[in-house]
Amino acid sequence: MSIRLRLTLWYVGLLALLLIVFGAALYATVAITSYQEVDRQLLQRANDIQASLATALMLQEDPWEVFRRGGVYLPDADVFATAEIFVQLARIDGSSFNHSANLGNQQLIFPQAQLERAKRGEAVLSDFTVNGTRLRAFVSPITTRAGQVVGFIQLAQPMRTVDNTLRGLGTLIVIIIAAGLATATIGGWIIAGNILSPIDRVTLTAQNITRARDLGRRIDTPKTMDEIGRLALTFNEMLARIEELFRVQQRFVADVSHELRSPLTAVRGNLDLLKRGAADDPAERAQMIEAMDSEIARMSRMVSDLLLLARQDAGIPIVKHPLELDTLLLEVYRQAQLTARGVKLILGPEDQAIINGDRDRLKQVLLNLVDNAIKYTPQGGQVTLGLTKDDAWVQIFVRDTGIGIAADHIPNLFDRFYRVDKARSRDAGGTGLGLAIAKSVIDAHNGKIQVESNVGQGSTFTVWLPLTETKNAPTVAAPAPTTRLALNEN
Repeated sequence: MSIRLRLTLWYVGLLALLLIVFGAALYATVAITSYQEVDRQLLQRANDIQASLATALMLQEDPWEVFRRGGVYLPDADVFATAEIFVQLARIDGSSFNHSANLGNQQLIFPQAQLERAKRGEAVLSDFTVNGTRLRAFVSPITTRAGQVVGFIQLAQPMRTVDNTLRGLGTLIVIIIAAGLATATIGGWIIAGNILSPIDRVTLTAQNITRARDLGRRIDTPKTMDEIGRLALTFNEMLARIEELFRVQQRFVADVSHELRSPLTAVRGNLDLLKRGAADDPAERAQMIEAMDSEIARMSRMVSDLLLLARQDAGIPIVKHPLELDTLLLEVYRQAQLTARGVKLILGPEDQAIINGDRDRLKQVLLNLVDNAIKYTPQGGQVTLGLTKDDAWVQIFVRDTGIGIAADHIPNLFDRFYRVDKARSRDAGGTGLGLAIAKSVIDAHNGKIQVESNVGQGSTFTVWLPLTETKNAPTVAAPAPTTRLALNEN
């Protein structure tokens, strides 16, 4: 069952319930009011007759004298009768001695149980049927001044008018409900179609995108930003994100293929040389084995880095423990001194700071930054490590006096496999994943890396880490126009 049909059925069903409740309430109100009006008229006529009989009954010592021929004058029943009200005066035994002309030769016969109640002084209302005509009847006792019941005032009114009115009202209510539901069904179907048509267009566009594999297509957003407009806008944003991720994936696969092709080609070439007899020369054989070992080590590092990035992309959380950053910085400083190779390594300010973090991952980040700084700093240059903090953040900086980074390269520094001209580096054997891993690790620690550099003057990488867990990294100024070459080398 389609959403359009379900919406229409729900709308019509709810409207039907409301109309039925309203119609039933209206019918009940009119019926109760009509019956009350009939009862009021009968009671009023009974009171008028009772008042007319009161004087005569008060003057008589003998109550039976009231009904003797030639006795006290009794008002004629026709005085109180109307075209719709029958009047009958009866004796204590129930026999009629006076009735209105509109009764003709007929007599109102009341159930004995009602007469017994009237003898006890009660006024009784009841419904009964005479010759197929439903009557509303009222019996009231006639009493003397001593309180003795000597007869009955019997009134009746046919319910034809009330029944016809209620029957017509019921028919009208049914017709109105049926017409209303028919109109609501047609209108609800049209309105639901108009409301859901943008969703159909979204679905059709999505199907076309899937079949054509064209992630560049977008959904036309309506002018009004209602729920449908926001859905279309969100869908377009999702498409843009998917398109970007797909483009990055394609570029990533191409980069991986390219990076793996070079070491595999080198290994295969050396193996071919060994097969052709180059193994007879010990020096040449050792050189080829060393080259293959170097390329295999490079591939191993690349695969390890890719596995690490894949784990972080999959959202596998890192394990954080309390960590003394100043102690970790000192370890990195001592380890980097072993690979300084003519570059002066200086330990700058070193504040004490404890954060929650992954020791191994953060050490990998700092070693990578220091290693890059050493690679791109000429011999005799200087690399400085330092740690400072404020109330909420720790700043670890790695500053060098190397070749710097061009401004147009800075936005891409942390892309995977991104490398500038390797020829200007003293060691171009990296995989191009080091800074990508560094950024991923820092992001997992709710931090951020800031890069500042000037061509020919050096670069500064600053890592911001929260002393306590905060959601967003600090806002840092955009780096000044700078240049750096072949940075992302592991």
